[in-house]
Amino acid sequence: MARDHPDRAGPRPTWPPSVGAGPPISPVLAARWFQALYETPLLFSGILDRAGRVLDANYLSIEGCGLDRDAVLGRPFWEGGWWSPDPVLSDQVRRWCERALLTGQPFRTRGRYFLGDGTPRMVDLALSPVWEDDGGVTHLIATGSDVTDTVAAQQEREDRMVVEADELRGMAEDRRRELLIVQEAERLADTRLQRLVGVALDLVGVETVEDLTDIIVNRGLPVLGADGGAVRFIDADGVMQLAASRGLKDDVQVTFGAVTGDSPMPTGHVARTGQRLVLPTRAAGLEFTPLMAGVYEATDRGAWVFEPLKLGSRVLGCLAVSWVREREFSPDELGLIEAFAAQCAQVLERVRITQAQRVTAAQIQRLAVALQRSLLTTPPTPVALDIAVRYLPAAQEAQIGGDWYDGFDTTEGTTLISVGDVSGHDGDAAAGMAQLRNLLRGLAVHGSDGPAVLLTRLDQAIERLGLDTLATALLARVEIAPDDRPAGDSRSGARRLRWSSAGHLPPLLRLPDGEVRVLAHDADLLLGLDSRTPRAEHVTDLPAGCTLLLYTDGLVERRGEHIDDGVRRLARALGSARSASSDEVCDHLLAAMLTDAPEDDVALLVLRLREMGPRATPAPGPGNPGMPIS
Repeated sequence: MARDHPDRAGPRPTWPPSVGAGPPISPVLAARWFQALYETPLLFSGILDRAGRVLDANYLSIEGCGLDRDAVLGRPFWEGGWWSPDPVLSDQVRRWCERALLTGQPFRTRGRYFLGDGTPRMVDLALSPVWEDDGGVTHLIATGSDVTDTVAAQQEREDRMVVEADELRGMAEDRRRELLIVQEAERLADTRLQRLVGVALDLVGVETVEDLTDIIVNRGLPVLGADGGAVRFIDADGVMQLAASRGLKDDVQVTFGAVTGDSPMPTGHVARTGQRLVLPTRAAGLEFTPLMAGVYEATDRGAWVFEPLKLGSRVLGCLAVSWVREREFSPDELGLIEAFAAQCAQVLERVRITQAQRVTAAQIQRLAVALQRSLLTTPPTPVALDIAVRYLPAAQEAQIGGDWYDGFDTTEGTTLISVGDVSGHDGDAAAGMAQLRNLLRGLAVHGSDGPAVLLTRLDQAIERLGLDTLATALLARVEIAPDDRPAGDSRSGARRLRWSSAGHLPPLLRLPDGEVRVLAHDADLLLGLDSRTPRAEHVTDLPAGCTLLLYTDGLVERRGEHIDDGVRRLARALGSARSASSDEVCDHLLAAMLTDAPEDDVALLVLRLREMGPRATPAPGPGNPGMPIS
């Protein structure tokens, strides 16, 4: 804004002015105000008296506005022409001046004024009271700055900021919508991933190819976002068997059921090349092979992806994924299909290996059963003896173990019975069992040696033949009772029992009156440890009508329980067996002692001594060392 110059305003007015009702201004004060009036680059700068009349003003505020100085000086500030033609604003200026003169407080506001041609301008108006020494307000200094351009520039900036804010809000709304789209895509991807995890967990438990194909086509493909499809597996004959999803037409299975690897269809091509084939449109499919027309007609699917089921360099089949509408495929979609197909190929290979192993295991099991039957022969059937046997292996897969039972007649007319337990539950244990059992038979069948001698000779054979075997065994000899029976004992069917134990559990004897005794003894060393150790032999009489039980530890041993407690439970079960036959006693004992499949092999031999005449119960003594069970 240009400064005011005296030569533009004419001669400087004299002081005090001839107009005005206020007190005169001192020369010093006048000089200070005139300096401010003419040197300050303001639009308006003037002095008002106590009545608000203009005493003097600079050039810009009067002549510069097209006003006449003589018409302005001496008139009230609000009537000087600056505020017309707005009488409301003129009246407002009057009230501002009166308030400043009355209160003595400075006042500042922004208002309009008009040039001589009526052009409106914006003025930053300030009214500053002047105090004299007596404390009263004598004058008002009125100053005004033209802020029209500043206000216009500020308004322009504000308008521009509003426009920019609108643009930013629009951009923010676009970003918000994009974020929502991304978040929705992430949510869908997360949901799809969780569902794929569920399908993967189901695939882990698959045991048959039929179950695998059902999970792939009816659960896996929908998770991939597809509208169905099919899976082809190459069988042992090179034929690609088809399994189609339930969403396709019923005749798809019949029409495209079995094809060979040289088929021109996409599945045959993928099986031969091991490369993915993408047919996003019907035109692409027909270009690949005109035979695809039949596929489109039969399935009503416009887009297909054929992914090889590969395991290393081997191709096991083809996964066909379809959509109703023609579409393009993103790399992420194709990568997801490829990953799913790779997992399906791994499961398929595992299922095939498992099925082959099951076939082999079934063959082994049949052989094992035949071997077991050949090893565990039917017990003898002497007239006076009723013998029954049972065998339950712990290794259910092989149906074979290391426990054994045996019974056979010797040339002396006696019967040898035995049970034993070779350590282990596998084929090695079974082989060791067969060797020991057959060795014992060979040593005993043509001789009259007692059980202790036979076990010693068996132990020596183990050592000399280099058999790496440890076993427990109990060998008993059932013979006709000698003539030196106690007086008055008329038991024509009585027998005497001689036995020796190589670390085995004691036999149980149920007397005709139901009392059960544990034929307690100090067990000698296991077989296979030291053949030089002497072995003891024990003797007891068997009255007619009694029941003798030989068994292995699998019948009585339980986790967390002392084995003596198991023997007591077995004794109580034997005491409650009221059946007349040894077979029924065996069944009763197994039902009472085993609630689940045994954790260890179980072998038991039950011998009942038939009553051949009057019955008497022997009393315990040197020849009958039984211990009653409470």
